[in-house]
Amino acid sequence: MTTRQAATAARRQQITHTAIALLGELGYQATTFEAICNRAGLSSNRLITYHFSSKDELFAAVADQIVADAEAHMRPALEAATGARELLATVIRANVAFIAGHLPQVRALQQILLNGGHGVWERHHIESLKRLARLFAEGQRTGAFRPFDPQVMAAALRASIDSVVPLLSAGLDPDLCGNELVELFDRSTSEQP
Repeated sequence: MTTRQAATAARRQQITHTAIALLGELGYQATTFEAICNRAGLSSNRLITYHFSSKDELFAAVADQIVADAEAHMRPALEAATGARELLATVIRANVAFIAGHLPQVRALQQILLNGGHGVWERHHIESLKRLARLFAEGQRTGAFRPFDPQVMAAALRASIDSVVPLLSAGLDPDLCGNELVELFDRSTSEQP
């Protein structure tokens, strides 16, 4: 990577991280290019528009960064899990742990979604649902899970994980939260006696 490429990448990252912080603290409306410039110590909005042609493009980069951070955070635990049941429990606990440890980033993402950024998030959400549905289908194939529609179960799990944000923001213990969701989905996917 050339010096110029490294400087460009560093500036994009600075702008993205500043936008994440402002979205999480102040909300969507207050996260203007001017506010980003002030917080990041940039001399002009042109330094932002050089890297991002619009607020939508910037917020797409924000969503991409948060997803990349989440995947990097969860990858070691997911790679260590063996078997469908253990992987399901690990997916739940790793997601809850990421949310608990990264509430400003999650709030930033929520601000984008609440203010019309559904297209920004949709591709990440759909990919997450596909991965979960594959996990459930593989678990069914190996006999670890009972018969059910993997897509419906994936949607229920994703919604359950996403809905813990206010609980964690209010101080609920992340381990308790993760363990309760693991128990819920363990029972939901198991053969009934």
